[in-house]
Amino acid sequence: MKEEFKKRLAFLKSQHHLLVNKKNEMLPESNGVYARYKNPVLTAGHAPLTWLYDFDPVTNPFLMERFGINATLNAGAIKWKGKYALVVRVEGADRKSFFAVADSYNGIDNFQFWEYPVLMPETDVPDTNIYDMRLITHEDGWIYGLFCTERKDLHAIAGDESAAIAQCGIARTKNLVDWERLPDLKTPSAQQRNVVLHPEFVQGQYAFYTRPQDSFIEAGKGGGIGFGLAKDITSAVIEKETVFDHRVYHTVAEMKNGLGPAPIKTSHGWLHLAHGVRNTAAGLRYVLYMFMTDLNDITLVTYKPGGYFLAPEGEERTGDVSNVVFSNGWIADADGTVFIYYASSDTRIHVATSTVEQLTDYVINTPEDGLRSAASVQTIINLVQHNYNYLESRKEHIPVQEAKTYK
Repeated sequence: MKEEFKKRLAFLKSQHHLLVNKKNEMLPESNGVYARYKNPVLTAGHAPLTWLYDFDPVTNPFLMERFGINATLNAGAIKWKGKYALVVRVEGADRKSFFAVADSYNGIDNFQFWEYPVLMPETDVPDTNIYDMRLITHEDGWIYGLFCTERKDLHAIAGDESAAIAQCGIARTKNLVDWERLPDLKTPSAQQRNVVLHPEFVQGQYAFYTRPQDSFIEAGKGGGIGFGLAKDITSAVIEKETVFDHRVYHTVAEMKNGLGPAPIKTSHGWLHLAHGVRNTAAGLRYVLYMFMTDLNDITLVTYKPGGYFLAPEGEERTGDVSNVVFSNGWIADADGTVFIYYASSDTRIHVATSTVEQLTDYVINTPEDGLRSAASVQTIINLVQHNYNYLESRKEHIPVQEAKTYK
């Protein structure tokens, strides 16, 4: 048995080493806005073996898993000491999520988890589940982590073990290791998810992007992405919540929407990445979309491309919750490169890369959603006619079939 134990342990270590050190590569197909990569950057298999196994042959003679990891998903992101650091939502086989930091020198492969998961302090009312942290380097000097804290709904009908209340948990740190837990955010809404802290003060106050909703799953009368101000982060209270990016019928965000990471500041405005949800016969479909707000009035949407920015493709479509992409973390480097970290189907984490210049061009120059089929057709006609006129002005050859069709 001892020899078998050694062989199995050596095999586990070699397989884990191969996975963690696997090189990633950019896929050749691109829409010109961003580039996807061949491999996920983090999976359940990336979890350290010391989290999963007891290596003592006396207490674990069969070298069984003692703690199972189900998924890695929905990571906050920050550049930290020259590395690309993700605060990952790690979900155990027991359905409980917790946070853990993984980092990489290049942001696209060789991500390795830190030795221990994040020890997040609890409030007076313990969290049942915590997940989906947004990381914000605020101008007050702190790094904030805003996340969803979930607790059982004590007023639910007897026997209903699924009813829950979601609120926004707040913690802050200076080193990603030691976290100070602050009181949960208070808002006028019954439930809160996808809350993001703006990186700068607004009117001398802390500015929050919110997502009001009536129940744990349904947005109900909650109209979309909201905004509110709080005077004190150590006891944050939003008295007035205003929705500025609404849900709209028959769009990618008709059922729910919420902000992803904190926005990126550009000379043209604030770049926002958000998720939109619609219902289908196969269940909820999550995609990502983008918009821009004014530099001074950060609730004034100045540009909003129609349709989705990124949707699940290939193996991204399958997993614990299929047909889903979700992002709450991106990193803009000093040279303008943007690393977009997104999870697929609540199972694994991927990266896509772009630039601030490309994303700005996409947001400003991509047509808005016309909200009608006829408007979509007209958008295509306008583009075809523009191309035809451009080619004709340059006296470039136009295929006969195209000429007959569009003259």
